[in-house]
Amino acid sequence: MNADSKCRSFDSVSPSIVVECELTDFDADQRLLAMSGVSLVIFTGVGCSSCRWARVQLPALGLAVDRLCWIDAGNNGGAVARYQVFHLPALFVVRDGEFFGAVQARLTRTELNAAVGLALSREPEELP
Repeated sequence: MNADSKCRSFDSVSPSIVVECELTDFDADQRLLAMSGVSLVIFTGVGCSSCRWARVQLPALGLAVDRLCWIDAGNNGGAVARYQVFHLPALFVVRDGEFFGAVQARLTRTELNAAVGLALSREPEELP
């Protein structure tokens, strides 16, 4: 498990001013409950080429979210189990501490923004 959670802006790396957070089993629930706005929670893995691509590209896409929250699936098995992650990358929407479910879309600005909008139109649930 990894206890090194951080939130930071990566605006010096990309033209985007999106906040990115690293969440772990230890703090994911409490941090997601406390964050205001829309968070895109993304489970990734070191050996996943799509995940590596997402880490580089998603911050610069101009997504309609307030932050990207990354969770390393290999180091955070508790979160993987709670969110029932079966493939990587796996994306979920949380707004103001409420869970709006999984997002299934190609990793493009148009498709992800549409999928996030669709997720936010559903009834929220408690975090897993």
